[in-house]
Amino acid sequence: MSRKPYQSPMPASWWLKHPAYRFYMLREATVLPLLFFVASLLYGLYALGQGENSWLQYLSWLQQPWVIALNSLALVASLFHAWTFFVLFPQVMPLRLGSCTLPACLMVSAQWAGVLLVILALWWLLGGMNADA
Repeated sequence: MSRKPYQSPMPASWWLKHPAYRFYMLREATVLPLLFFVASLLYGLYALGQGENSWLQYLSWLQQPWVIALNSLALVASLFHAWTFFVLFPQVMPLRLGSCTLPACLMVSAQWAGVLLVILALWWLLGGMNADA
């Protein structure tokens, strides 16, 4: 007859005991505002398929202060998540070019430059650089 080794029970607040665990849980919690953002985008696609009336209702729904606040929170959460990813990535997966290791600050800077390029490209595509405006 074999017995299982004793495992001490883990309380639900285990993550509150250490700053690194709290930071990890905060990082993982960034998905919650993003769920609202994705759900609102899906609602917008559904409204777009239902016709002009439904689309206009969706646009007025987007202008409510609580929707703007939650979408702003989702933006902040995604930027925080990106920042933690960019900082942790060089530690988890160091890249080597030839015989030398690519410095982490260069890698993080390149990732943020990519984010900035994507933002500028979207701004340009959506008419932000329109000379007529």
